[in-house]
Amino acid sequence: MTIGVLKEPSFESRVSLLPEAVTSLVKKGHELLVESGAGLRAFASDEHYRQAGARIVSRTEIMTAAIVLGIHPAEDITSGLPSGTVLVGVYQPLYQFLRMKQWAEAGLTCFSLDMLPRTTRAQSMDVLSSQANIAGYKSVLLAAFTYSRYFPMFMTAAGSIAPARLLILGAGVAGLQAVATARRLGAVVEVFDTRPAVKEEVMSLGAKFVEVEGAADASKAGGYAVEQSEDFKKRQEQKIAESIAKADIVITTAQIPGKPAPQLVSSGMISSMRMGSVIIDLAAATGGNTELTRNNETVVTEGVTIIGNSNLAADMPSDASKLYGKNIVNFLQLITNKESALHLNWEDDLVKGSCICHGNELVNERIKALL
Repeated sequence: MTIGVLKEPSFESRVSLLPEAVTSLVKKGHELLVESGAGLRAFASDEHYRQAGARIVSRTEIMTAAIVLGIHPAEDITSGLPSGTVLVGVYQPLYQFLRMKQWAEAGLTCFSLDMLPRTTRAQSMDVLSSQANIAGYKSVLLAAFTYSRYFPMFMTAAGSIAPARLLILGAGVAGLQAVATARRLGAVVEVFDTRPAVKEEVMSLGAKFVEVEGAADASKAGGYAVEQSEDFKKRQEQKIAESIAKADIVITTAQIPGKPAPQLVSSGMISSMRMGSVIIDLAAATGGNTELTRNNETVVTEGVTIIGNSNLAADMPSDASKLYGKNIVNFLQLITNKESALHLNWEDDLVKGSCICHGNELVNERIKALL
């Protein structure tokens, strides 16, 4: 099976496969084509890929591969790929459903790994979790860099410094990693989440869990937030407002698949924070969790810095690409057989769940519903 690795757009520093992942696929009998310069921003040169067994080719030749890997949906894919080509990446089909329709009409088979069912069996292929882990870690480092004061408590001859107070909204993979990192840096951490089930995890990391009674059941939402009742939203807003008024750093991570991110932080709440405080919004790409978030922008209002960035994993391209590539290798084992040929088992819930289009048709029910 010929597998092609595309060079990502200019805003993305990660790559689908690092040379070590290429080596493992070559050993399984696959032929690897890598677009020239694809790994440079992840500190992998073309020579590293050659040594791993790949051929360095042009973008045009990449389009001849049976399976094409690209983290983001490239603009030239529809016109450049022949019918029957398999695409594997993170294509956000719940937001890019019109593009998915175009790909179906072009005869492409698309697997979007952000649509994998969040099951135990899928953990080795779960790109959302592997990248969210990095984003949670990086969000705290970015906050510490931006914040004008210390994170830990210091007692010096010149006086004592109180520890930073940090509030994290959402205790998914990113939120829990943010808790662990902030605690290691010495901050006092509070966490809000609508899922009572995460309380024990939060407390085991040394943080306080802010609880609001009466949340809708989110046990089947795959780690995401779910829509809540108006009564719950009012009580939630009051609790968050109380915590934000005392917080120096706020990291927000709450998202709902296929819908705008829930707006949890109002401009009034932001006004209650002291000057020099910092908000890192990881849900910026889907509208943000604060009223003032702007995606890929830094906004300063009344002395409070609001950073909207949903792609923080790309700030650590080496490890992010390593983990992403391992997820990809595991997924490719699912859709190929021992002879390294394509084998799509539609009885497999992971294959079926992550497939968006095949055979000139949209096959994912959620995407078809959006159209």
